[in-house]
Amino acid sequence: MRLGAVVGLTGVVLYGFYGLAAANYEKRPEVIAYVDELVAEHGFERAALLSLFADVEKKQAILDAISRPAEKVKPWYEYREIFVTPTRIEQGIEFWREHAEVLARAEAEFGVPAYIIVAIIGVETRYGRNTGSYRVVDALSTLGFDYPPRASFFRKELTQFLLLAREEGRDPLTLTGSYAGAMGYGQFIPSSYRAYAIDFDGDGKRDIWSNTSDAIGSVANYFKRHGWRTDGPVVVAADPLDNRVDAIANDALALNHTVGKIRGMGVSMPAYGDDEPAMLLKLDGAQGPEYWVGLQNFYVITRYNRSPMYALAVHQLGEAIAGVMTPALAQQAR
Repeated sequence: MRLGAVVGLTGVVLYGFYGLAAANYEKRPEVIAYVDELVAEHGFERAALLSLFADVEKKQAILDAISRPAEKVKPWYEYREIFVTPTRIEQGIEFWREHAEVLARAEAEFGVPAYIIVAIIGVETRYGRNTGSYRVVDALSTLGFDYPPRASFFRKELTQFLLLAREEGRDPLTLTGSYAGAMGYGQFIPSSYRAYAIDFDGDGKRDIWSNTSDAIGSVANYFKRHGWRTDGPVVVAADPLDNRVDAIANDALALNHTVGKIRGMGVSMPAYGDDEPAMLLKLDGAQGPEYWVGLQNFYVITRYNRSPMYALAVHQLGEAIAGVMTPALAQQAR
């Protein structure tokens, strides 16, 4: 183990212990070839990159986590119990109260309701309580060079990460996230950070790790850019007259049906335009099957995490929080 100093990718002198869980990335041919690509395509300094990779640690815990056989998929009623809990609702109310002004500004600017922003942050990181403790460069390097099934994807995200660190003037060795390289309050992967993270408090930085204003604004911007419709419905409960609709339930995570088609198959639901694109969900509820019709804004939530149960949990958590906060805010406005 040795302590050394190098000039980092952002021009900052970096100090750190070298040799901890050493993977010798800087000596591996595939890493050297990758470094050469970054130099040629993005103008990085070769010596700085090699110095960085000399300090990158391979994390076996990450490989274990991503390679672990998938657990049995939980039914909806069990999945819901993970996220829509009294504690998470109370913490969401606290988060909303603490950041009410910023949330109101984000809602006004992007048209995304505060309850959705709060719920996303609540589901992702318990309102910033659990943002991940792995160094992002370790996570993405481990998966990019030592996890063949998805190496290409994670190597691309590593490139995005190094670019964002340079753009933001951040030391890539200090930024932390999940085992898959997701970062900050909203768990943005690097490509999402570069595309959708914003400086929402005007301090010249896009900080989704410790700046709640930037985190809130970035989540709102993500939803707006993915097609959120202001004041549009998200998802509605449906009551089928028979099982004819089972033929199209859960057939795709896409708006590949219309409200009219679903209603025409014997489904009772609130009145929306027959031409409105929609999807039909059939989920295992605690009291039996539950049917839901997801609309445009529901689909947008699934762009954040491609799971209909995730989207429904976000919506229901947000509704529970809004049930307390919306009347309180209305009362304050009087």
